[in-house]
Amino acid sequence: MTLTPPDFPHDAAAVREATDRLLVSLGKLDDEAIGEPSLLPDWSRGHVLAHLARNADALVNLLTWARTGVPAPMYISAAARDGDIARDADRSLAAHLGDLRESAARFDTAVDALPAERLAYEVEMRNGVVERADRLPLRRLAEVELHHVDLGVGYAVAELPPTFLSSELDFLATVKFARHPKLPALELRTDDGRMWRTGGGGTTTGGEDPPVVVTGSAAALVGWLTGRADGTELDAQGSELPAVPPL
Repeated sequence: MTLTPPDFPHDAAAVREATDRLLVSLGKLDDEAIGEPSLLPDWSRGHVLAHLARNADALVNLLTWARTGVPAPMYISAAARDGDIARDADRSLAAHLGDLRESAARFDTAVDALPAERLAYEVEMRNGVVERADRLPLRRLAEVELHHVDLGVGYAVAELPPTFLSSELDFLATVKFARHPKLPALELRTDDGRMWRTGGGGTTTGGEDPPVVVTGSAAALVGWLTGRADGTELDAQGSELPAVPPL
């Protein structure tokens, strides 16, 4: 399958809806819970929330670049990114909520300001990754949805919206892990009959290795590929599920 074309207005609306769900979950916590470990190694819930706020601002930088044509990095540097997260992690729940709301509003404003003729404009994300401006809402959506899961507040991969799971599986298979040197050739099949080929970049046989066929729900596949599930709900047809390299 080829990468599904973005639907900019729909994707932007999906970001707003996902952010609202996140804020509802956070409203059930308190300051002590914010300092507790998240499901990500070495990060508290506060680290996850600080990252989400600063990621919104980083994507505003890219949307502004796309609108104006003036290059602007997502982050000043990797060290500055990490430093901002560490600085803000230990804030109160109220401070995190305010920052998330305000940064989400800035993201929405930048999305609304992007003219139709600039949707195909390409910008550079972290680590030299080039992306079209009209795919930036999908990038933000993945951050909000997956890190909502990482907070460990009862929002599971199985609860992710089907439209998000479909677009994210598209992205993981056709972009993130396509020809990945550390992932063997895979044929991913969902229970409803969709199929993707991915991996296989490390073949040394002079030709394509037979793919490992992995079947399951979109949620189970996304959970496994993003390191948020162990793959026990997947069927590899007698083969051993390979280790998936970190995102």
